[in-house]
Amino acid sequence: MIATVLLSFGVLFLAELGDKSQLMALTFALRYHWWVVLSGITVASVLVNLIAVGVGHFLGAALPTGVISLFAAATLIGVGLWTLRESLSNSTDEGDEAAPPTMSRSAFLVVLSAFLLAELGDRTMFATMALATNNNWVAVWIGSVAGMVAAGGLAIVIGVTVGKHIPERIIAVCSGLLFLYFGALTLLEAFAHGLGTPLAALLSLALPALAGAVLLLLRRRAASPASVLDHYVAEQIPAAPHEVQ
Repeated sequence: MIATVLLSFGVLFLAELGDKSQLMALTFALRYHWWVVLSGITVASVLVNLIAVGVGHFLGAALPTGVISLFAAATLIGVGLWTLRESLSNSTDEGDEAAPPTMSRSAFLVVLSAFLLAELGDRTMFATMALATNNNWVAVWIGSVAGMVAAGGLAIVIGVTVGKHIPERIIAVCSGLLFLYFGALTLLEAFAHGLGTPLAALLSLALPALAGAVLLLLRRRAASPASVLDHYVAEQIPAAPHEVQ
C-alpha cells in the first residue's frame, strides 16, 4: 500500500507541474490569502480524486468531460471578468491600491469550484483513474490527493513570494487576464481537439488580449475628463501669494 501511495504521489505531482491547475493556484495566491487557496485546493483534490478512483475502480466509465469543461471554462472566464471589473472600479481612486477580497468564505468557494471543475476531465484525473484500475483505490486516492496538494502548495509559495513585490492593482489585472486565458484554453482543449495543444495555447491568447485592450480603453476614457478638467482649473486659478502684508 505504501508503494502505491508513493507511486500515485509521484505521478500526480509530476503531472501537475506546469499544468494549468498549478498556474491557477499561483494566480489565486496573488489575490487571496494563502490558507484560503490551500484549503480550496485540498477540498477540491479530495473530491475530484475520490470521483476518479471511484470511476476507475468501480465503474470503469468515463465522465461527460465536454459538459464539465464547458462549466469549468465559464467559471474561469467569469472569475476573470469579475477580477478585471474590480480592478477597473478601484483604478478611479487615486492613491488607493486594489485590495484583495476580504470575504474568506466567498474566496474559498471560488477557489473550490474553479479547481473542482478544472480537474474534472483533466489529464491528472485520467491518470488517477488508470492507477485505480490495477491498484488499491484507497492508496491511490491518498497519494493522488497528497501529490495534487503538494503541487498546489508549491505554486502558492511562488505566488505569495512574487506577490510581495508587485502592486495590488497590477496583480488584479494580471490575475483577471490569466483567468480569461485559462478559460479560453479549457474550451479549445475540450471542443477543438484537432488544433493541438501548442496552437490552442496560442489561440487562447486572443481573449485576454481583447479584454486587455478594452480595459485599457475604459481606463483612458475614465481618466481623460478628470485630467483635462484639472489642467483647465490649474491654468485659470492664479497662484496664491506666499505672504500677505
